[in-house]
Amino acid sequence: MREGTIPRDTRPMAMEIDGPHIGLRSERGPILAVLMLTTALIALDSTAVATASSTMATDLGGHARLSWLLAVYFLGQAVTVPIYGKVADRVGRKPVMLFGIAVFSLASVLCGVAWSMPALIVFRAVQGLGAGAIGPMSLTIAGDIYTVAERAKVQGYLAGVWAVSAMVGPTVGGVFSQYLSWRWIFLANVPMCALALWTLIRHFPEPRVRARYAFDGVGAALLAAGSLLVMVGLLEGGQGWAWTSAVSVLTMTAGAVLLVLFVVVERGRTDPLVPPWVLTRRVLVAGSVISAAVGAMLLGVMSYVSAFVEGVLGGGAVVAGGALAAFTFGWPLAASRAGSVYLRWGFRPTILIGGATALTGALLMLVSGPSLGHVVVCCLLMGAGTGLIAGPSLIAAQSTVEWAHRGVVTSTNMFARSVGSALGAAAFGAVVHTAAPRPAGPGPGTGPGADGASSPSAQALNHGFLVVIVAAALIVVAALFMPGRSRGPATPTARGPATPTARGPATPTVGGPPRTPRRNTRRPRR
Repeated sequence: MREGTIPRDTRPMAMEIDGPHIGLRSERGPILAVLMLTTALIALDSTAVATASSTMATDLGGHARLSWLLAVYFLGQAVTVPIYGKVADRVGRKPVMLFGIAVFSLASVLCGVAWSMPALIVFRAVQGLGAGAIGPMSLTIAGDIYTVAERAKVQGYLAGVWAVSAMVGPTVGGVFSQYLSWRWIFLANVPMCALALWTLIRHFPEPRVRARYAFDGVGAALLAAGSLLVMVGLLEGGQGWAWTSAVSVLTMTAGAVLLVLFVVVERGRTDPLVPPWVLTRRVLVAGSVISAAVGAMLLGVMSYVSAFVEGVLGGGAVVAGGALAAFTFGWPLAASRAGSVYLRWGFRPTILIGGATALTGALLMLVSGPSLGHVVVCCLLMGAGTGLIAGPSLIAAQSTVEWAHRGVVTSTNMFARSVGSALGAAAFGAVVHTAAPRPAGPGPGTGPGADGASSPSAQALNHGFLVVIVAAALIVVAALFMPGRSRGPATPTARGPATPTARGPATPTVGGPPRTPRRNTRRPRR
């Protein structure tokens, strides 16, 4: 891989201070520890709250609003991700990360002392606003301080955090809610946030960016409000209200109008919130499509497996959770090895292998007789395939741009996953709702056996699971447009962005920036 054009004031900090050493005991170890800690904050909080949500609703008397307790956190995180990415490209990653951790910590305290279900929902939304900064900044900082080859190993550390959180989070939520209090799930975040803030301030020497940046408040408001309305419409359509109801039509229409206004307003900006080239470059568009398909797969698998195990196989919630654990375990397990695969074979083959594995698991879920062991094996295959897809597709997109654009590229990729999750949930619910009234008789190839196939609910779930199969197939197709190997800047640029000019940021090309004379890129001997 060749080195692209890197301004002198954006020389890679990682290569200067640490050479090839990677790990928690290296000089970049404290920063890696912060990335792992902040990743654990989001992962543990989500799984623990999901486990204890019923206890929270019982204590505060708000079972009717239980779904919103989980949804507002996801929505608050999703609609702010593109905004944080753009701001980080102009003022630096460190201020945005510090802001996100501070907001997450404050919201955790408020959640811990919430006096009613509406108050807890509001504070949970604020917590999502903080998580919206923490998630993309963790991945962006990793892209800044580590080369593509080094991220192959760093990915194993971060994937391990998700694996541990998937196993420990539900247990922590259950123990706190049953033996202590569910409030400690939120209050326990405070010391972790304090440690992350202290370590980040002390060990992440990102220079202060002195270039002036006028925040696009109008564009940010239009994007956040439009995205929020569209995703609420997708998530509540067919669930909270009928698709053809007045509230559904008004919500979706208002969201679409705001997004159109956002596009119109941003076309006149010299430095738009979402640069147009992000939505036109082949590699970036393919990466966003893959990320959206991964989000749709994730929501589809979670919805299907829980309903299938409980409604068709007759298992309880604990059994359904155990089956889903195979998916959440297979994902980080494969992600920890994905780096070595794409370094050996390239990005495109890695994503193709992952897509084929996930598609195989999804097809096997429908073509064999039902049993809990069969569901677990299929979930493991789909999780392993997803682990080979998510990380390499993001790293491939990051490797085509330099520091000044890496934040917006990372956040756009993550935003696409959130949109895909909303679309996947809406599509699964709509298909199941439509297919449920249809009478269905037993027959081969329907997924469940003779007993299960005669059940309308089983037939409806199988129809809904086609959403997962379509998403997996879409990943395989989109992978064909990904690069074989990184063709952008070969080294990270973590020292800060280049000063923006009056013409706005330079537009990167798919093949990477032009090569500069060797005398301009060679660093002097010390």
